[in-house]
Amino acid sequence: MPAQVDSPCPDDPSRADDRLPVTDARLSIVGNAPDLAAAAAIDAAPAVVRFNNAPGFGGRTGARVTHLALVNRGGQMREWLADPHFLDRPVVRRAEAFILPFPMLPAAHNVPEQTCWTREALALLRPLGRPVHILPESLHAEARRRLAARTEGRPNPSTGFLVTLALLLGRPPRSGPVDAYGFGFAGWPGHPWAAERAWFAASEAAGRLRLHSSNG
Repeated sequence: MPAQVDSPCPDDPSRADDRLPVTDARLSIVGNAPDLAAAAAIDAAPAVVRFNNAPGFGGRTGARVTHLALVNRGGQMREWLADPHFLDRPVVRRAEAFILPFPMLPAAHNVPEQTCWTREALALLRPLGRPVHILPESLHAEARRRLAARTEGRPNPSTGFLVTLALLLGRPPRSGPVDAYGFGFAGWPGHPWAAERAWFAASEAAGRLRLHSSNG
């Protein structure tokens, strides 16, 4: 994926890049469904996006990663920050760039219990010298708008949905479909999984992506 940011990993979140690189190359987006097995097909793409702990990386889901999305709010990032060996993880070492799905919360909104770890995540990743992209609030608003008609209340999109939407919106109009692997549409009950599944199906029908079953 081209277009590096000028300051690859700033510790000032206001200077991080909220624009994902635009590419019309083949792109694999790899979800975390536990029975995913499609290593050869995934690694054949010039660009491969993975998420969080990337189950199966180095084995059944392949060993290529150009972008690694790391959730920067909640207990998972707090756990990573406390792990002195986090930067030694193979998927972290191999990633060419990182995506933080949530914009930084204002300090007044990050109390009494800290939920946003954006600044700390940037400080952790800075020594690697690689680009970090933070998805903006405008992308979150667009994600909620697209899911609202298919669910009740205010949708809370998953990280997989946010990153996939950002990548599709950034691709040139005549690009080929994105290959999405290992999206199980299940997990934390606060995400609108049925609505996300319906959006993926509609995007596949429109020729924007190919949704591969979790068994490849």
